[in-house]
Amino acid sequence: MSGDETTTMTAKARATAALAAVDPVPGAAKADSILVADKVTRSFGGLKAVNVDHLEIQRGAITALIGPNGAGKTTLFNLLTGFDKPDTGMWSFEGRSLAGRRAHQVARSGMIRTFQLTKALSRMTVLDNMLLGAGGQAGESFWQSLMPFAWASQENANRERAMELLERFKLDTKYRDFAGSLSGGQRKLLEMARALMANPSMVMLDEPMAGVNPALTQSLLGHVKELREEGMTVLFVEHDMDMVHDISDWVVVMGQGAVIAEGPPSAVMADSAVIDAYLGQHHDGAETSDVPNEGDES
Repeated sequence: MSGDETTTMTAKARATAALAAVDPVPGAAKADSILVADKVTRSFGGLKAVNVDHLEIQRGAITALIGPNGAGKTTLFNLLTGFDKPDTGMWSFEGRSLAGRRAHQVARSGMIRTFQLTKALSRMTVLDNMLLGAGGQAGESFWQSLMPFAWASQENANRERAMELLERFKLDTKYRDFAGSLSGGQRKLLEMARALMANPSMVMLDEPMAGVNPALTQSLLGHVKELREEGMTVLFVEHDMDMVHDISDWVVVMGQGAVIAEGPPSAVMADSAVIDAYLGQHHDGAETSDVPNEGDES
């Protein structure tokens, strides 16, 4: 067995062991929660899009957030990361409250997210997109920007870090190209690589595999697993149940804005509440493999 295989097994084994004693029920307490949300709600007119009573995300694990279209998954992401404001609720990351924090403040805390539709700046180069992801850049200060010697070494270090990540994501040959010239799958890779420029503790991926060809899908799956190996926590939205089963340590299911089920992938996919959420109430004889893939959540 190679050293890489041992590392992979150890990382997954740690996550599995940490979740082994957790009750597979909605709102279950985790052994070491990195993110905790309480009473988070968001309504649009008469529609309550999010109504999460309690949710905890285990540190160092890959957690999948699944549910049918309109279940509130992306809206919950937006609320937790400061891109939208809830009607009610509190949530904390690493023990610090993030309620009321703006998106850039959430990112600085170590919780970075990506989007269903990639946010690469098309008319900037791939390398410049990467450099935007680096935090605490001294050159962004007006006065320090007038003194290049004060930030030149940091800029060089950021460039080296960016090129290392681009090489890891097989985008290093594209570093001078405009981001708009990349394929959809390459833009997904760029967004994930850019997220890592901030050295986050937790990465939130909103449908990272959507619209990606099979070859790049396998590459993205490998990168998500590598994040866990490096000690990061991953929370991701995905519709492909085979992928969810392959890479996740824990699955959280949303339906009509609420968390309706939690547990290990195999147990969740056999849960009648989950099957009903996807296929409708009173569906008889549903098999777990029949849970359909979905398109983008509105």
